[in-house]
Amino acid sequence: MLRLAHFSDPHLPSMPRPRFRELMGKRAIGFANWSFRRRHEHRIETLAAILADLKAQAPDHIALTGDLVNVALPGEFAAARDFLSQVGVPHDVTLVPGNHDAYVRATMGHAAAQWGDYMRGDDGSASFPFVRRRGGVALVGLSTAVPTPPFRATGLIGPEQMQRFDAVLSELDNASEPVVVLMHHPPTTFPHDKHKLLLDAYAFRALIGRHRVAAVLHGHMHVGALTWIGGVPVFGVPSASMTKGSETAGYNLYGFSNEDGWRCEIVSRRWRSSVITESARTSLPLG
Repeated sequence: MLRLAHFSDPHLPSMPRPRFRELMGKRAIGFANWSFRRRHEHRIETLAAILADLKAQAPDHIALTGDLVNVALPGEFAAARDFLSQVGVPHDVTLVPGNHDAYVRATMGHAAAQWGDYMRGDDGSASFPFVRRRGGVALVGLSTAVPTPPFRATGLIGPEQMQRFDAVLSELDNASEPVVVLMHHPPTTFPHDKHKLLLDAYAFRALIGRHRVAAVLHGHMHVGALTWIGGVPVFGVPSASMTKGSETAGYNLYGFSNEDGWRCEIVSRRWRSSVITESARTSLPLG
């Protein structure tokens, strides 16, 4: 049995002071948004409490589905590397990037340079998708992180990565272990947030329908969610540092077991008024 912890969107609150020349274009808008609103919502003490509670649950592995940084300043990536070392060693933590990690084209390579060991397959591959096998479960990491214009936070897998993803799933179709896909953008729709959509979600859903996938885990929307692609559950989690708003910080624990067929027990833990407690528990059969 594998106990997998899943958290997302920490938006590390300790953002370095930017230089004037770094605040151009989209970064200027994002930094203003951070300064006047988001820095009051995403708090370092909340993130620290979530991480401490997560580690106290002693999961076998940890999945982090992106948005470590805010406006992709060069200094943010190094700080995020230090944060990742607190989460765990690369063997025990699997990371996929989010749209804020690819906020501007100028620093697109920084995530791979600083966090590459957390985004590498068991075969040493540093490209997406990658595959890691942990505790009898196959974790497949996808990247939906691409630079976008101001006021857009859409994601894209792209035709080349989609083709490789199809080939990876074809190989895993013949394996006995459940396949869990990690990605940042949700592959199902949230109609009220069209500026945050995965642009090739339809192609992704069609591909999933042709293969043996047990579950999909994502972040991005800052809410806990369970949606479906046919019979495949799709789990979203809140931002791990959110202190205010309709849904505050939290994470999920997934327990995979195989007794007369694969099942997954899902435990949701949430931060409420400085206390982290279990908010929901359910069990689902896996296809």
